[in-house]
Amino acid sequence: MPVTIRLRRMGANKRAFYRFAVADSRMPRDGRFIEFIGHYHPIYQPAQVELKEDKVFGWLKKGAQMSGTVESIFRNIGLLRKWEALKKGEDVSSLTIAKQLPERARKKRRKAKDKTVAEVKPEAEAKT
Repeated sequence: MPVTIRLRRMGANKRAFYRFAVADSRMPRDGRFIEFIGHYHPIYQPAQVELKEDKVFGWLKKGAQMSGTVESIFRNIGLLRKWEALKKGEDVSSLTIAKQLPERARKKRRKAKDKTVAEVKPEAEAKT
């Protein structure tokens, strides 16, 4: 049975939070699951992550695969770095896992770009 660690959507409309669920990969997103191993709250600023590390590592040792989104979240909080060190047999006591996702860089506003384009045009017209 191929097992995956993926997100299961919970909560009200426009107030979603997610649970990290271990489930058979053939089951639907919100269908039957084997075990819950944590929570992800993207509504909070910054986003909050709560995990049961021992259960996550236990399932990864058994061969569970992570979905792309779960892998990204685990990488951002430092869990994958700890997992790789654990697999190599290194000391992981100094590695900590963040409880919050780092803020993403915000995109620059388009108005600033349009303003610079407008300033360049008069200079180009003066040359002709």
